[in-house]
Amino acid sequence: MGTRDDSDEAYVVGLCNQVLGETALTQHRFDWLLGDPGAGGRQVRLPVDAYWPGHRLVVEYRELQHDRPMPHFDKPDRMTVSGVHRGEQRALYDTRRDTEIPAHGLRLVVVRPADLDADSRGRLRRNAQPDLVALRELLARPGDEGRGPADPSRSRVSRSRP
Repeated sequence: MGTRDDSDEAYVVGLCNQVLGETALTQHRFDWLLGDPGAGGRQVRLPVDAYWPGHRLVVEYRELQHDRPMPHFDKPDRMTVSGVHRGEQRALYDTRRDTEIPAHGLRLVVVRPADLDADSRGRLRRNAQPDLVALRELLARPGDEGRGPADPSRSRVSRSRP
């Protein structure tokens, strides 16, 4: 298995760094973005994929498991501190990011595989030029409030390549 540096998330953040001309703080944690309390009452600060303080911008790269059930990632037989399986907890925490980040005066942009050159399994082809064009467009928007989950009809997934 590859490292986080080889991940699609790292690729997307790297391209965003190019577009923005600033290096992101990756896996940044804000004091106000908290997970559900555990048995002892402790709440973990939830990470965001990338934060650019100079732009007051957070980018979340949401792979397919954020928008559809995937037993491998959801672990339906194991409950989390939230009292639900991992897939449900991921949805809760994504919703929390979607509301809390803008509520704290930051712009949130959510990038999904369908926004870039990806195959049908959501793996990015890492075709930098078209991906940079798509990211410039996404990053130019005011934010993602109200964008909702992935809409398959908006997919930029190329069906002509394997």
